Amino acid sequence: MDRDVRGCGPCVEHAIPVDRRAFLCDAAIAAAGVLVALGASSRMALAAPLDLISGTKRARNGRGTEVHYALPAADGVQIDKDNEVILARWQNIVYAFNLSCPHQNTSLRWDAADNRFQCPKHHSKYRPDGTYIEGRATRSMDRLAIHRDGSSVVVDPGQLFKEDEDDAKWTAAKVPL
Repeated sequence: MDRDVRGCGPCVEHAIPVDRRAFLCDAAIAAAGVLVALGASSRMALAAPLDLISGTKRARNGRGTEVHYALPAADGVQIDKDNEVILARWQNIVYAFNLSCPHQNTSLRWDAADNRFQCPKHHSKYRPDGTYIEGRATRSMDRLAIHRDGSSVVVDPGQLFKEDEDDAKWTAAKVPL
């Protein structure tokens, strides 16, 4: 007797493999749906989260120190206050930023409800990729040199790129996933 696979219920024989990224994406969407059902606005439910992290410092053959972080599993923002690094994953790209606003070096904050960075001092606003939106600042957030090393990203806090001084290096300072 043949059975329709769709109607057989959960069983090992017909299990559909799901990769980790697809599972995390589906889980995030499900969580957002639950938040909306509980009364949260859809905009708030889909906001990228903020985590505080601490990277692992490693010396680079006499050329300063690199900081290693686990590759972010989902879109969101992670702040390492000790190393003054913002690690942001947005639309399958990872960026590393200097923690300070390029206007007057005030620590930037993540506004999860609007999915953007904001300077609390003069209210400059930036997209998750660091691009300037509005405010007193005159340029985008400063990016740090970043590259992928297996399941980690490596940031060099000593290599800072300013959009208005070296647009090519600023644009290249990212890790596509």
